[in-house]
Amino acid sequence: MRYTKLILVIILLVGGLLGTYGEGLSQSQESKIITINLSGPLTPSWLTYIDRGMSTAEKQNAKLLILQINTPGGSIELMNRIVQEIRSSQIPVIVYIAPNGAMAGSAGTIITLAGHLSAMAPETTIGAASPVGGQGEDLGETIEKKEKEMLRATVRSLAQNRGEKAIQLAEDTIENAKAVSVREALDSGLVDFSAKDINDLLNQANGQQVLINGELITLSTKNFIEINVEMSFIERLLQLLTNPNILFLLLTIGIQAIFIELSNPGGWVAGFIGATCLILAIYGMGVLPVNWFGTLFLLVAFILFILEIKAVTHGALSIAGALSFVIGSLVLFNSVDAPGFPRVSVPLVITTGIILAIGIITVLSFAIRAMREPVRTGMEALMGKHGHVVTALTPRGIIQAAGEQWSAISSDGSNISEDVAVEVVGKQGIFLIVKKS
Repeated sequence: MRYTKLILVIILLVGGLLGTYGEGLSQSQESKIITINLSGPLTPSWLTYIDRGMSTAEKQNAKLLILQINTPGGSIELMNRIVQEIRSSQIPVIVYIAPNGAMAGSAGTIITLAGHLSAMAPETTIGAASPVGGQGEDLGETIEKKEKEMLRATVRSLAQNRGEKAIQLAEDTIENAKAVSVREALDSGLVDFSAKDINDLLNQANGQQVLINGELITLSTKNFIEINVEMSFIERLLQLLTNPNILFLLLTIGIQAIFIELSNPGGWVAGFIGATCLILAIYGMGVLPVNWFGTLFLLVAFILFILEIKAVTHGALSIAGALSFVIGSLVLFNSVDAPGFPRVSVPLVITTGIILAIGIITVLSFAIRAMREPVRTGMEALMGKHGHVVTALTPRGIIQAAGEQWSAISSDGSNISEDVAVEVVGKQGIFLIVKKS
């Protein structure tokens, strides 16, 4: 009986060890899937985010990278660089248009085709990839023809394994700005799957073969661990700087802070804040499609603010400068019609312009008041001060005022006894002139 219990304990221990080993072995065999989420118009932060996601996938020895996108498009230059990143990846990449209602418009269409596999969530759309100018305008006939030919050649190359129907549709999205639904994209072979979520996508992708640098790879997406790579703080900040409302506020704060520094030089905090805000705003305007003609109005506004310091007009130049600032901001951001990029809020611009004018007039009023205030030091600073007699004035003596002792004489030549309260009313040489308070 004793041996039977001993054998049972050994069996249980061995079984537990084997179970733990089996669990560890099972976990070691789980595939790592890297996912990144891209939303909004194409910006330079997309490129750094994708590059970091791919580096993470390589370090984690991941079997698959999923790019979930929802974009109205962006510049052709950025699109080409993202396509190059995807096509040069050593890890299979699936481009997934999601969530429900998302879109892969314009450049997003070609990025989707660049994936080794592609998928769309229900109610999503893809297409409308005709090129436009950097400020949303129509291109000239010659330039438009060149751009379209280059893009059509790109999509033919990317869709060459998807069949003639897919190639025709891909070219049609460029030539005629055609956009299609999930069902239409699936029927033509433009995308591979319709998936309601990541799990559904991976179930459908399991066993699919993809060509990576000439080598045929079979995907195994069972027993996977999903690792979601989030945007870093810097990437989120750079993405935020493509919002024209944020850029407008940065411009306003930057100009106000620089103006404060110029009107009251000597400090560094206002100047540092102003310079930082303007640098961030300039970066954002370099990414956004803006009408640079608006910067002329902004320059005029800044000059008017400076002139207000030199030639005081009681706020007239400040009001004119604020008006020029409002016009310049609207021209800068709202005269460009580029898909995916929001417009600056008109009420925000007008309200901020009014606040800017009031702020500058207020700062000027304090500065002017300080400049007009007579400089008083030593005996000049004691005019109107009160004190008391230390040594009796007969008529000369000593008084104490403002914490110091001074030689003094009475204003009418009379004697003033010790400890009597007096007021300083003038000076005569080295003597203060006082009278009884």
